[in-house]
Amino acid sequence: MGGSRGQEIETILGVAAVFMFAFASLYTQIPGLYGPEGILPARKTLRPQGKSRWQQLWETPTLLWEAPRLGLDTAQGLELLSLLGTLLALGALLLSPLRHPVVYLLLWAAYLSACQVGQVFLYFQWDSLLLETGFLAVLVAPLRPASHRKQAPQGGRAGALPHEDLPFWLVRWLLFRLMFASGVVKLTSRCPAWWGLTALTYHYETQCLPTPAAWFAHHLPVWLHKLSVVATFLIEIAVPPLFFAPIRRLRLAAFYSQVLLQVLIIITGNYNFFNLMTLVLTTALLDDQHLAAEPGHGSRKKMATSWPKALLATLSLLLELAVYGLLAYGTVHYFGLEVDWQQCTIHSRTTFTFHQFSQWLKTLTLPTVWLGVASLAWELLSALWRWTQVRGWLRKFSAAVKLSLVSTATVALFLISLVPYSYMEPGTHGRLWTGAHRLFGAVEHLQLANSYGLFRRMTGLGGRPEVVLEGSYDGHHWTEIEFMYKPGNLSRPPPVVVPHQPRLDWQMWFAALGPHTHSPWFTSLVLRLLQGKEPVIRLIQSQVASYPFYKQPPTYVRAQRYKYWFSQPGEQGQWWRRQWVEEFFPPVSLGDPTLETLLRQFGLQDKSPARARSANSTLAQALHWTRTQLSPLEAPALLWGLLVAIGAVRVVQALLAPWSLRSSPLAPASGEKRRPAPHKDSGAASEQATPAPNPCTSSSRTARRKK
Repeated sequence: MGGSRGQEIETILGVAAVFMFAFASLYTQIPGLYGPEGILPARKTLRPQGKSRWQQLWETPTLLWEAPRLGLDTAQGLELLSLLGTLLALGALLLSPLRHPVVYLLLWAAYLSACQVGQVFLYFQWDSLLLETGFLAVLVAPLRPASHRKQAPQGGRAGALPHEDLPFWLVRWLLFRLMFASGVVKLTSRCPAWWGLTALTYHYETQCLPTPAAWFAHHLPVWLHKLSVVATFLIEIAVPPLFFAPIRRLRLAAFYSQVLLQVLIIITGNYNFFNLMTLVLTTALLDDQHLAAEPGHGSRKKMATSWPKALLATLSLLLELAVYGLLAYGTVHYFGLEVDWQQCTIHSRTTFTFHQFSQWLKTLTLPTVWLGVASLAWELLSALWRWTQVRGWLRKFSAAVKLSLVSTATVALFLISLVPYSYMEPGTHGRLWTGAHRLFGAVEHLQLANSYGLFRRMTGLGGRPEVVLEGSYDGHHWTEIEFMYKPGNLSRPPPVVVPHQPRLDWQMWFAALGPHTHSPWFTSLVLRLLQGKEPVIRLIQSQVASYPFYKQPPTYVRAQRYKYWFSQPGEQGQWWRRQWVEEFFPPVSLGDPTLETLLRQFGLQDKSPARARSANSTLAQALHWTRTQLSPLEAPALLWGLLVAIGAVRVVQALLAPWSLRSSPLAPASGEKRRPAPHKDSGAASEQATPAPNPCTSSSRTARRKK
């Protein structure tokens, strides 16, 4: 069940890709969100309080404290961090020497720095998930390049280190917490749509940024929507414990179920890099044999096995079938599945009550903690056993130091994660060891572990609420201000913007769920539109000429709340229908008492003017030049351009690889056959330079990975 070289590569490459998307997406939005003329200027978040340099860095851990030393303001420093993060992640994708723990530590520190000043626009669960996964990548990334590790026959890793499997267990534990909690909170929220299995009849229409495929999914039969909700509960609640199953096929079944769910979400919704991040986490359920990291691994001929091994294989198969049968029975029983052969449908309903589920959760949450403890203990014992096989006192001492450090970090991170994990069940949370609470409290601001619970409640049951901004020059004739991504124009199809996250559009969706006073930033948005600030206008329309008031700012701005529904099949040229509900924000103009009162109430008045920038500094000029070159590109085009460039470079690298090997002085001469590696009768070495490990210990380690 431990990690493998294929897992290691897939995981760190995936994390690097997500970091690249996250930094690049954020970079395109910094001037409008955090610049001096942005909605929430970042410079307001970092005010020295007379504390020492290290104390303020610990309390507010962001590298942006150092921006003034470079002659930059906070927003410019954030731009620099985003650019460096994008380039560093891009380098890790293309160059193996950059897939190093220090590089991932820098990526994590840069994103944490951004989140410290990001305010409400960086308060999403996927931002927390990226930080937690990014820190785990520091442990997963190898200290030595993969090219320095000698490949052992029969799937073993001659250069493997005893501690290398432990970080993968943390990745698997994070995936378990994410999925299990996401399923549980749907029921603990008492949302009638989830309990009635009708959530997906609303979800595709009411999610923040649907895709064109969501329109088609919305019009599927109701019985299929309800069955899909049952499948969601099965995948998110019943399947995650199988992440720790000792049987390999059960883990693969769990893997494919998670991948299926994430791919369907990607097809029907624009959830930026979140689903990509979750797919990266699922690689912890795989092994080298499945990832084809070892080309000859699966081509070996089957050999006769002894009767104990045959008996074990039979028992494993029986246990696997029993698990599948139990899952099938539980699904049919608890969701009342009935097949209607006449109408060719499957009826479903929940057959348990909220009280019964609460009792089940109270009974099960603590055992899931103990499941994690037992699984981690097994990984620690396995690592200790591998350490005992290391030969040479110097190598053994070095391996012991590394194993001790990584084991301590693994146990500490596990204890920290128990606190946010237990939030879903207060009884279990109160019974946790007090040391875990103290440890979590000490590092909570570093976001090393977070609580998760996606789609807790289904919104828009009576229609999707949507805020529509309007501007006017005379207060009588109003023109709608259309956003690039969120619904507005009834005839415009939903866009596909993944992996970009338009953070203003997302917050507009949250703002529509309540009064404007629950979203103080909205008042600042209105102010910037009245002032005609171009950085904010570019958040709404990247091509300023498409903005209706690009020549002259509107004199008045107001906002209306509508309810939107997907159009019905047969309505030509229409993707949406809508109905006016109420006024969301009153008409205001610059200097209006209502606007001034709201700005003062929310602390949005800029009493202290921005400090003069060192615009003449080389770094500031370079940032300005870069922004000028990239600003004509829409964010999705920029991100997809990066992806295409990476693909092109990897193709070139693959084409040049044979020439590199041919010109290498270590390559065998033409016609010369490689001699088989000599067999040595020694223990399976970790950090051992022998060509092949002991066949007994190698096969045992291989068997453990193939279960």
